[in-house]
Amino acid sequence: MRNIKLIIEYDGKSFNGWQKQPTKLNIQGEIEKAIEEITGEKVDLTASGRTDAGVHSLGQTANFKTDSQIPIEKIAKAINSKLKKSIVIKSAEEVDEKFHSRYSVKSKTYRYIINNSENGTAIYRGLEYHIPMKLDVKKMQEAVKFFEGEHDFKGFKASGTSSKSSIRTIYKGEVKQEGERIIIEVTGNGFLYNMVRIIAGTLVDVGLEKIKPEEISEIIESKDRTKAGKTLPPHGLYLLKVEY
Repeated sequence: MRNIKLIIEYDGKSFNGWQKQPTKLNIQGEIEKAIEEITGEKVDLTASGRTDAGVHSLGQTANFKTDSQIPIEKIAKAINSKLKKSIVIKSAEEVDEKFHSRYSVKSKTYRYIINNSENGTAIYRGLEYHIPMKLDVKKMQEAVKFFEGEHDFKGFKASGTSSKSSIRTIYKGEVKQEGERIIIEVTGNGFLYNMVRIIAGTLVDVGLEKIKPEEISEIIESKDRTKAGKTLPPHGLYLLKVEY
């Protein structure tokens, strides 16, 4: 039995998230069908974590077990030949049988892209969130650093989170400006439901001068969801990479 690790890129806007669902288009189900077509086996594809409806990925990691003897260098191309163009297997490698995409994760990095131009964009409208009001990027850069470290992020999760503990560690937070785009990146050991989108929404409030950068610590400590910013929409969010 071989254990195959995949790195996957997808445009999430036409999918109802990663997780397999019987009646809705989802990424896991599409890839499993493609693998079954090329190997003749029904497989269970395990991801590093589920992404929500509309969220994109540049580096989702998933693995599956197979008895298929297709050479490893041909697997990505073979699966891609059976997939919609909005999902691409970037690479496939054979890994140790103990490797588990979810339980072996050391860190994940998410990116949120804001288009901060006056009039937005037609071409990239499904790939970034448009905010026409000018954001103070320097204040956002100052504020993002307050998220770093181990904290109880209870105030930064959506209701319906199944996780027992809301304590997470953010290793690095960054806000970068590239032309008219503002890019928020956070790397952590794990994230609660909608946590990155709420962090991004809170940083937008800092950029709009509704919240002072130094108030972030108090908001985290309050564990009060109503004190944090709004949950930004999913189409600006990307799972950038997963480290093992």
